[in-house]
Amino acid sequence: MIRNSADFATRLICPLVAGDARQMRSDMAQAADRGADAVECRLDFLTAPPDAEQLAALLSSPPLEVIVTCRPAAEGGNFRGAEADRLELLNRAAACGADFIDVETNTPRDRRPNGKIICSHHDFQSVPAALDRIAASMDACEAAVNKIVFTAGGPEDALRALDLLRACKKPTIALAMGEAGVASRVLAKKFGAFGTFAALAAGAESAPGQPTLDVFKTLYRWDSIDPETAVYGVIGSPVAHSMSPAIHNAAFEAAGINAVYVPLRIEPGAENFSRFLDAVLARPWLNWRGLSVTIPHKENALAYLGAENCDEPARKIGAINTITISPDGSFRGDNTDNTAAVNALSAAMGTGPNVLAGRKVALLGAGGVGRAIAAAMARYKADVTIFNRTLSRAKKLAEEFDCHAAPLDAAAKTDAEIVINCTSVGMHPETDATPLSKIPPSAKVVFDTIYNPLDTYLLQQAKRAGCTTVSGLEMFVGQAAAQFEIWTAKPAPRNVMRKIVLDRLKKPHH
Repeated sequence: MIRNSADFATRLICPLVAGDARQMRSDMAQAADRGADAVECRLDFLTAPPDAEQLAALLSSPPLEVIVTCRPAAEGGNFRGAEADRLELLNRAAACGADFIDVETNTPRDRRPNGKIICSHHDFQSVPAALDRIAASMDACEAAVNKIVFTAGGPEDALRALDLLRACKKPTIALAMGEAGVASRVLAKKFGAFGTFAALAAGAESAPGQPTLDVFKTLYRWDSIDPETAVYGVIGSPVAHSMSPAIHNAAFEAAGINAVYVPLRIEPGAENFSRFLDAVLARPWLNWRGLSVTIPHKENALAYLGAENCDEPARKIGAINTITISPDGSFRGDNTDNTAAVNALSAAMGTGPNVLAGRKVALLGAGGVGRAIAAAMARYKADVTIFNRTLSRAKKLAEEFDCHAAPLDAAAKTDAEIVINCTSVGMHPETDATPLSKIPPSAKVVFDTIYNPLDTYLLQQAKRAGCTTVSGLEMFVGQAAAQFEIWTAKPAPRNVMRKIVLDRLKKPHH
């Protein structure tokens, strides 16, 4: 059941967690200015319960809708006083004009404050075993709004929250907490939730996994989400700092496509990957149309889809980074990493990929990126040596693609013309690290597949040695652009995608 309509809009609710009532009122004005639809005044965050004058000043003539909550410590909040005092404070808040009062399901009905009630159930450990029964019971009570919040073990739990939004007859807030639950927060509007919560700023969250107002409004394009919005995402672990949501959401906006792209943290292991894909495919109403796949699930993705459902490069590599889901539930796997790498290298060399034939290439690393690039180099008949810390792994990969193998510490003595770093050495935040003690005299081109930072220590070494350098930025943009074109059958707005990455890399936290 989707309740998004002209007379029911999902609220972007900003929790106010200041320790001072005066500051909380100031934050209320900021929340309104930043695009919140409502605020939640968390009275339990105040250093002391407000007196009558302070409460009246906080709630008088607010600039937007106000929910008042005073969560007791036993329910995950900060209020440690007597229960009678807590309920009296909520009653006074209702009398001061609060639009909604949030109380817990275990608050006796005859002791609940006056006014419109949001009835809350929280589980800070996991997904309740009796989740559906709890929701049905809340749906049958006299409260105006259901609120069901639990902790996600994986992103499939976020989909359980969306199930509740469809099942409940009353206005409902259903959210999965933690990094794995972010999709439930972002997609709440698509499924007509009463609201979702957005922090005023980083560090002002009232629960784990809560994005900020700015992130909702800009990164996830909150205002454009509606019941018809298609859903995409990136699977990985870790995934919190992935730039894929930024690059794809910007591309969808530039191309005028009604879609949103979310991060999906899935812990290592094929069973974790399979559990999420099973959950997506069991819910065709999600309108989930595509997934990017990154470390450590590229091989798991190919195994799940089956080689027969993947393109030829992916089959040779043994991994995919792109999943396309059709409306009928069928899917396809592609690997866009290898072509993106070859294109980035060829562009920097000012030539086409066919000139790679016979050229000596030193490929550092035998992981997922190394596999993709080894396959690409083999396709164009380059003479490749794979250098890796674990020599047995390099040998195994070399056998697959008719390459040579050597230990990583021998790479500085290679006679290769082209050096390609496929390891994570030198990636943010370890920016002073390099996989090579020195650039070999034979090297003319050095390609680092890392894009954060853009100018890695390895590339700095290569510039000092007079080499042509290739940043991982073009490979990252290239593989994302290819994904976009597979999913949408439209040209990717590459300049927009490139600019988004560059802009984000300039921000301090990147």
